[in-house]
Amino acid sequence: METNIKAPDKSISREAVRMWRLSRAIVHAAALLLIAALLVMDAAWGWWSWVGWVLYGAAGLAVLSAIFAVGIEPFILQRIWRYDVSEEYVQLKHGALTRVHVLVPMAKVEYVTTNQGPIMRKYGLYNLVIGTMASSHNIPALPEREAFSLREQIAELAQVKDGE
Repeated sequence: METNIKAPDKSISREAVRMWRLSRAIVHAAALLLIAALLVMDAAWGWWSWVGWVLYGAAGLAVLSAIFAVGIEPFILQRIWRYDVSEEYVQLKHGALTRVHVLVPMAKVEYVTTNQGPIMRKYGLYNLVIGTMASSHNIPALPEREAFSLREQIAELAQVKDGE
């Protein structure tokens, strides 16, 4: 059986890059502050000599991780994420190293929700969550108008009723 399914072509918001950079910078800054505090305690209390070396190694790895997670990865994620909605299914495609291409049949969709955290609110972005009996699927970083219209479109196509 051969089908001709057109690859998804809609991309997530370009603001996703800035949003992911900010949220990841906060997490990495907290980790580096924790490591710095441990290094200060090591210097003040003279812990075993190997503890300092481990902490310096952890600091180096945290800096390398921050460079990748803040500077490079958000740009790659935004360029790779694609989605599309048709009458038959929702199509999601993402992943740099491991390519993921998911088809969610409209008949299996049980709920559609949008959510937004404080950093996403700053950039006017929403996540769209599509739930089935077995799992849920996420389309990240959609502009507000697009997220709401997509939620309504999927709910209508999947015949999701309010209160179900």
